[in-house]
Amino acid sequence: MTARATLVLANHRPETISAAQRLMARYDTLILEEPPDSLFMPMLTERMAIDTYLETQDVEYPEFSRRMAIVLRELHRAGTRLYQIEPFIGHLLAIHERFAEGDGPSDLPTGTALHRVYLAEREATAALIDFYNVSTRGTFAGTLEAIKQFARSDAKRFALRDQMRAAAMVDVIKACGHTYIEAGPIHFPLWHELKRRLPSGYQLGVHFLMADAVRSMGYNDHLYGPGDILTLHYRFHPGKRFQEEDLLAARALIYNKLITKEEMINADEPYPHTRDELEVGTITALLSLTDCGRLYPPICRASTSTAREMVQHYLRLKTVPQ
Repeated sequence: MTARATLVLANHRPETISAAQRLMARYDTLILEEPPDSLFMPMLTERMAIDTYLETQDVEYPEFSRRMAIVLRELHRAGTRLYQIEPFIGHLLAIHERFAEGDGPSDLPTGTALHRVYLAEREATAALIDFYNVSTRGTFAGTLEAIKQFARSDAKRFALRDQMRAAAMVDVIKACGHTYIEAGPIHFPLWHELKRRLPSGYQLGVHFLMADAVRSMGYNDHLYGPGDILTLHYRFHPGKRFQEEDLLAARALIYNKLITKEEMINADEPYPHTRDELEVGTITALLSLTDCGRLYPPICRASTSTAREMVQHYLRLKTVPQ
């Protein structure tokens, strides 16, 4: 069998499970976006309960993780090869363990993978903290600069993460088989990192898992919010300015206030997160830089529902003929 692979991009949402399960069944190898864990195999082989396994994990999306664990068990029983490969996160966890045991940053050998991960994480975290501080006490212009700086630092962190993961995956991917590579949409540049390392002519595709769902809702656009687009610009063109960066940064401030963060499960709506992201993206695409500057101060401390009402009211007033 000719080796080939597909980078499958999707957020970790319960609504993505069905599409992922159908697609994963067509592959004989699955690379998960997570570092190796000694309890993973006991969970797969049912020697450990799924809930017990998840209690040992730092799970951001519990319902997604529970449902995906059920799918992974079924794939394992069917003979699918499962790999956990995410070295950046693995190194980050190791750093946290070392610091918990009393080590400090100076104990991380310079030039090692641990040190590189520490520096990238430190820079991004510092930029995020600065953004939070400026956004509550500074000017709108200062907040824009702070979110752009965070996006630049985040892009550098994602670059290192993608480089490390591509290097760690390449031998598995080159082996005979059809490989499904799990990744979040922000890791689209991972395709380029893999392409650089794989043999010339290797069949490497990209698939946006929720593309059919997006089209079924009457949209032809992607699920990238303005903040993701800003970060990807900096990822592909580090150090370069571009015409719309201030507008994207401003829209990202509003988008992040309007988007639902918690897991949503709605029996009447198969894709609540996808619809939410598309609708919020449509709303923020209507806003100019001036609009965002007017809206952000009153909504920055409001709840998500209140912020939505305020933005929708603003847009209605804006479209009323004078």
